[in-house]
Amino acid sequence: MLDLAGPLREWIEEGRDFAVATVVAVGGSAPRPPGAALAVSADGTAVGSVSGGCVEGAVYDLCLQALRDGETLVERFGYSDEDAFAVGLTCGGTIDVMITPFAGGRPAGKAERVEKADRADRAEKAARAARAARAALAAAARSEPVALARVVRGPSGLLGQALLVRPDGSSDGGLGGGPDLDRAALDRARALLDTGHTGTVELSEDGSHCPGGLTLLVESAVPPPRMIVFGAIDFAAALVRAGAFLGYHVTVCDARPVFATRARFPQADEIVVDWPDRYLRRTETDGRTVLCVLTHDAKFDIPLLTEALRLPVAYVGAMGSRRTHEDRNRRLRDAGVSERELARLRSPIGLDLGARTPEETAVSIAAEIIAARHGGTGAPLTGSGRPIHRPAREPQPV
Repeated sequence: MLDLAGPLREWIEEGRDFAVATVVAVGGSAPRPPGAALAVSADGTAVGSVSGGCVEGAVYDLCLQALRDGETLVERFGYSDEDAFAVGLTCGGTIDVMITPFAGGRPAGKAERVEKADRADRAEKAARAARAARAALAAAARSEPVALARVVRGPSGLLGQALLVRPDGSSDGGLGGGPDLDRAALDRARALLDTGHTGTVELSEDGSHCPGGLTLLVESAVPPPRMIVFGAIDFAAALVRAGAFLGYHVTVCDARPVFATRARFPQADEIVVDWPDRYLRRTETDGRTVLCVLTHDAKFDIPLLTEALRLPVAYVGAMGSRRTHEDRNRRLRDAGVSERELARLRSPIGLDLGARTPEETAVSIAAEIIAARHGGTGAPLTGSGRPIHRPAREPQPV
């Protein structure tokens, strides 16, 4: 749901009624990961996707039904031999989708269908979940790091209950199962938030780790990962466009002010005129950052890569010919870079696509970054027999 923070925040401010369908579990081959969402407003407007098209129609109808009934529900979609193209995933996998209705930005409920004694409790839980959801969407829309943990499987009455978790450990809302459960959920959600990861966790009602108890979907919303491109050359301009397209916050760094200009890199988020190694030492990086060294000049490359290969970043790649690569490796060893550190270097940068133009080279670099992020091989899918959709994994430096 948090990936739709922008439009949903607007709908809440406008007081619209809407329902959100969120992928909460995936089995086998499925096109979208947990956390992917489709939202439908009462006027029929839809944003987002839960399946890339396979079951969108059926989920759309369930969202409208949820708006009418005011009930949160979980529905499973999978391959059906009898009617594969109706509501089945023709790729052969399964997805569980939770549909939550919101009335004027608040989770809806049919108070008239419950006994008077239950109304106050139901209203309190709905209001608590609403506050957590609204706060999470507002934070995500401002690009602030936040996690939202929601009950997707568990005892009756807890489905859809939500806990917002911030990096500093503060929280809003609650899961309705007591303080021990909330504390355990907070700890697990913070661990996922620290890595920017979305996934499910299993807890028991007393807060212990128990696969048979309660299932939470923890959605993490974090600022975009960084791509830092060193070397203000034509290939860098194409890579900046590719990085922006992939959702990176892109910085271009070059020591030469005549080349590092806004006119040459209009799509870059930042342009820095500085020596690359000095800038890398003073800027912030994390386990999702990718570093692309396109300078292929020893006076820049060696001090820069000596710093880069010792940082816990996701990717370090360097441009250059095979001869440049061998000479650079020799110089890096002389500079004290260990064999283990050197093994992290992707050089020559990019996958073997036969690329020649700056745009084609940018595609090959972007493809290698994607493969490294998700554990892909870079080999053609044709005839490979490998799964197309891999399970989401924790980001790890490569």
